[in-house]
Amino acid sequence: MFKRKIKLDRDEKKLLSSVEKGEWASAKLTPSERERYIRYARNTLKKDMRVNIRISQTDLHGIQTKAVQEGIPYQTFIASILHKFVTGRLVAKS
Repeated sequence: MFKRKIKLDRDEKKLLSSVEKGEWASAKLTPSERERYIRYARNTLKKDMRVNIRISQTDLHGIQTKAVQEGIPYQTFIASILHKFVTGRLVAKS
């Protein structure tokens, strides 16, 4: 089966290593807490709005190329970039 290679930043690598070492345990949640967190996740991941934009052919081709390198559809890639920008996680290269 094809396994996509995901690029992780330093903090993500540190967290993954900690999880793989078994340093984490599941939280004991009441059924109402569990439902609340499920609702939070669904609302966070819900894509309920449509946006149309016009961009240059060159930019679209560049975005599509980067998306292929990441192994994801280009529209998902665009949404990811926008989400990272809005949440302050999109950092300029120095």
